[in-house]
Amino acid sequence: MNRRMLTKEDEAAGEEVEVRREDQDKINKFSRLHQRELGLEEELKTKNKEKEELDDITMELELADEDDKIPYKIGDAFFHIPLPQAQELLASSTSRMEEDVSGLEEKLATVKDEMTQLKVELYARFGRSINLET
Repeated sequence: MNRRMLTKEDEAAGEEVEVRREDQDKINKFSRLHQRELGLEEELKTKNKEKEELDDITMELELADEDDKIPYKIGDAFFHIPLPQAQELLASSTSRMEEDVSGLEEKLATVKDEMTQLKVELYARFGRSINLET
């Protein structure tokens, strides 16, 4: 595929398409969705990192002695609790984190679908005179 930059003459030769109110609304919506997409991706990245840390802690606890008291952070304080209780709390936290990640992935997929639909509509109307690549 031969890609090249549009020259000023190419752009001038393109047909001018009037931007209607509904077009501007779609462009604005696309922009808002793009910002939401960036926010969701950042949040998802953070949640995945936290989930990975929980998985690492779970592996560490499997090596702990059954009689050990495990320091477990709740809020800003650490409580020394029996290993089975720590594993149970950790499993619960991991499960919640997986639900959070799954919810964020669903929201992100919905946003991307909406953006794709808007791209189709706006490119159909404006062709090469609009750039919606993010």
